[in-house]
Amino acid sequence: MIEVKRPKIEDGWYEILKNEFESPYFRNIKIFLINEKQHHTVYPPSPLIFNAFNLTPFDKVKVVILGQDPYPNPGQAHGLAFSVPDGIPAPASLKNIFTELNSDLGITIPKNGNLEKWARQGVLLLNSSLTVRAGNPASHANIGWQTFTDAAIQGLSTKKEHLVFLLWGNYAISKERLIDSNKHLILKTVHPSPLAAHRGFFGCHHFSLTNQYLTSNNISPIDWSL
Repeated sequence: MIEVKRPKIEDGWYEILKNEFESPYFRNIKIFLINEKQHHTVYPPSPLIFNAFNLTPFDKVKVVILGQDPYPNPGQAHGLAFSVPDGIPAPASLKNIFTELNSDLGITIPKNGNLEKWARQGVLLLNSSLTVRAGNPASHANIGWQTFTDAAIQGLSTKKEHLVFLLWGNYAISKERLIDSNKHLILKTVHPSPLAAHRGFFGCHHFSLTNQYLTSNNISPIDWSL
């Protein structure tokens, strides 16, 4: 029998997601990961699985950026969608995010791909799947994480107001159904990957539009510089 202990997650998020942690599907996630780690490397490291929630407490969330799953390559994943730790080169999609940021707000393209500064200001960098097998993208897409992260999105939509949801690509846009558009701003475009960015991500102005919306609702804007 696998004992499911109180997860190391910020208290506000724990209250929102308590029923998920106590559910059979979450127990199954834990069992799966224990077995997976006996034969494969899993990213991110266990202490960082809930990093997005811990760096961005529930009551501090202003903006949500949805990703699909963690980077599957060594040293990249640290629990924040699109972000990489200090000293790791920015992957292609993140480079395109920085290109749009420069075009939109004139912010110098950073040499560092660590987005923790955004997270600490209230930008929830949430992957739909919180783990991945090394070298195998989307390998944990069907183990139950989507149920868990959908509950997080619904919790934000229901219990907060005037959030900005940035949905980049068809997968993220599929989560629009979880969000009350009467209470929140939803901004949609193609994914920032090299295959898609030229079809609408470049020129979307999502960073300036986010700050305009926050300011108009008397919420302090995000400093997008790194």
